[in-house]
Amino acid sequence: MKDLFATRSVADLIKESEGEEGLRKTIGPFALTALGVGAIIGTGIFVVIGEGAKLAGPSLFISFIIAAITCGFSALSYAELASAVPVSGSAYTFSYATLGELVAFIIGWDLILEYGVSVAAVAVGWGGNVNEFLQAAFGFQLPAAISTSPSEGGVFNIPAVFIVLVIATLLTLGTRESTTFNAVMVVIKIAILVFFIIVAFTAYNAGHFTPFAPDGFGGIATASGVIFFAYIGFDAVSTASEESKNPARDLPIAIIGSLVISTILYVLVAIAAVGVAPVDTLSGSDAPLAAGLREGAGIPWAGGVLAAGALIAITSVVLVIMYGQTRIFFAMCRDGLLPRRLAKVHPRFGTPARLTIGFGILIAILAALVPLDEIVKLVNIGTLFAFVLVNVGVIILRRTKPDMERPFKTPFSPVFPIIGILLCGYLIAQLPWETWLRFVVWLAIGLAIYFGYSRRHSRVRTGEDAALPPAGTV
Repeated sequence: MKDLFATRSVADLIKESEGEEGLRKTIGPFALTALGVGAIIGTGIFVVIGEGAKLAGPSLFISFIIAAITCGFSALSYAELASAVPVSGSAYTFSYATLGELVAFIIGWDLILEYGVSVAAVAVGWGGNVNEFLQAAFGFQLPAAISTSPSEGGVFNIPAVFIVLVIATLLTLGTRESTTFNAVMVVIKIAILVFFIIVAFTAYNAGHFTPFAPDGFGGIATASGVIFFAYIGFDAVSTASEESKNPARDLPIAIIGSLVISTILYVLVAIAAVGVAPVDTLSGSDAPLAAGLREGAGIPWAGGVLAAGALIAITSVVLVIMYGQTRIFFAMCRDGLLPRRLAKVHPRFGTPARLTIGFGILIAILAALVPLDEIVKLVNIGTLFAFVLVNVGVIILRRTKPDMERPFKTPFSPVFPIIGILLCGYLIAQLPWETWLRFVVWLAIGLAIYFGYSRRHSRVRTGEDAALPPAGTV
């Protein structure tokens, strides 16, 4: 059983990424940072701020800061591994280089579900925001039969299918085109949030901050647990490692930079939102920012602007998360843990076209027909599990490969990675048992695939990798 924990050589991983099976290096530092911001700033800032206000009250902005610090420790570890192992696959590849094949497969299998369910859920949210935008801007909505799933009384969620297939097509046509489109959307949605902040401060009322923390620190901490998931997405930057023009320099900047930019925006928006409208107004609305400007500043047309901003923000999230999922699956296929023919790079577009189109179709079906209110909870545990393993990976590589080139180093290692592990472990422990049960079932399916297929077809067992002799040899 020793070979179950065989690691892949970092040198072999990098050499492989530069060969015929490698992806084109087309992404610069701005586009990389935009990927992170594009994944983080989405439904969270337009919706979750109301849920957070319900728990923390006017002290909501402190909850955002605590959640950002929690993510920050893991972001530092991601930055170190992404710059040292600039290969597609993110936490999956990092685990393969540090913790071994079985652990890598488990985290890769976990991330496939996490990203896939995320895309489907966000696509459904996109469909809902289409109706909000149409209502705010033009005074009509799409019929429920073609804009909701069967579980919600509809027949087929056409808007959700539309956005998934459009994004899948764009990702197939080229990474440069996709990242450029994402960067444009990021600039627009940041401009809309800045618009909200400026307008909100023109009608600012300091009296809304009393009482500051109605439920004490307990309310602030509870809100941080909810808000934490509004920060998920910075890890998607690491899935672009292989396509980065200068990963040693650009990846740490993009990972940490996207988290810092998003945190600043989140805190300013939280302060402005409470200042322009009472907490009850924010927590009682599905569109808290629009409600704040409408009732606090007396600007009814702001709803249309913010609905458009939410639509653009969610489109950007769909693009980045689907991009990340395809790159993780691509890395697993190229390593032989899943069928390698799916990792074929299109000669013209330079993208894994087959699996991108395949995922697009599967996710579109999921978004159109399947109720996601329960299964989406798997996203939380999957993300936190990945964060834990990345922090562990930094600690192990520091001991096993102390001389490895590290363009970026996590400060105060192993203290910071250990803090990251403990913080993520605490949040995992707070998740309901139903989430754990679904997670275990999904992993059981994955282990059946691993022992039935992956273990026999892995590159380290077929002799294509120097890390381990082929199975059956000495």
